[in-house]
Amino acid sequence: MSREGKDSLAGPPPGSAVLVTGATGFTGSLLTRRLVARGAHVTALARPGSTIAHLADVDVTWVRGDIGDGSLATEAMRGKQYVFHLAAAYRRAGLSEAEYRRVHIASTKRLAEQAARVVGFRRFVHVSTIGVHGSISHPPANELSPLRPDDVYQRTKAAAEQWLRGFSEAKGLPCTIIRPCGIFGPGDRRLWKLFRMAKLGVFPIVGRGRHLYHLIHVEDLVTALLLAAVHPGAVGESFIVGNREWTTLDHMARVVAGALGRRVRLVYLPAAPLVFCATVCEAVCRPLGLEPPLHRRRVAFFTKDRAFDTSKANRKLGFAPARGNDEGLVDTTRWYVDHGWL
Repeated sequence: MSREGKDSLAGPPPGSAVLVTGATGFTGSLLTRRLVARGAHVTALARPGSTIAHLADVDVTWVRGDIGDGSLATEAMRGKQYVFHLAAAYRRAGLSEAEYRRVHIASTKRLAEQAARVVGFRRFVHVSTIGVHGSISHPPANELSPLRPDDVYQRTKAAAEQWLRGFSEAKGLPCTIIRPCGIFGPGDRRLWKLFRMAKLGVFPIVGRGRHLYHLIHVEDLVTALLLAAVHPGAVGESFIVGNREWTTLDHMARVVAGALGRRVRLVYLPAAPLVFCATVCEAVCRPLGLEPPLHRRRVAFFTKDRAFDTSKANRKLGFAPARGNDEGLVDTTRWYVDHGWL
């Protein structure tokens, strides 16, 4: 049997009671589908205004409400054996630090406290981000590298991790923390911008374009989440989940352009003036509740190294991504073309 075939067998057994937060998102929706296909009884938390139409064909029990609501957590956790906590407050204008703390920290506390009360509870899989490590000064980093978050999103993600680790040790809650690398694949809208720029034939790059970037295909990430939920070696551990090798943005642009049958011209822009402009844009726009046309984090996407040693997940869980960087980029490009996105 292939590696992908073996990994597809991992996950909570049929009939398991599972809670998924962030189920309407890019990764969460695929995870929910895979769990239901395995025969799990899935309950999904969704904000009152979020769209669930793309999961209308999946047998899911929906709980609508605010993830920061303690009574909602009590209701959603009742009788659950597994939790996949993917809910996140994504960066957007006007979002306060209190909101990030509520979604990332307070919700983690409430769900974990309820999980610790459930008799026979089996695993709390908490999805964080490699962003908690910040920019990597001496790549590759690993799970033991210092946490150096750069912004409020990353700081609150790191704080949630640290609280959960201490709580699980004190209460004996079986938990696993997953830090995904850059997630991509069919249906993704975040890195889709990169694909669209490559199609234009002129690809702007801030800085030298040689900064390191680490990817993970969404299908492989979901496989890792399912493994983390059942593998005994995952309890109490943190795992960085990414492809075996990192890449660079200029290489990614060339691969995507090649898949489109095009040549791409890379245009290198100096970083310092753009950092200054981004700082000014944020200072002016954020107090007005406007989305800045340029963010410092967007500049950082081009200028910071994010490369990791991902071997721990292989050693402890037997996880191996089924798709390499180039293969995944080409397949995703074709999906975008076939679905009219490019």
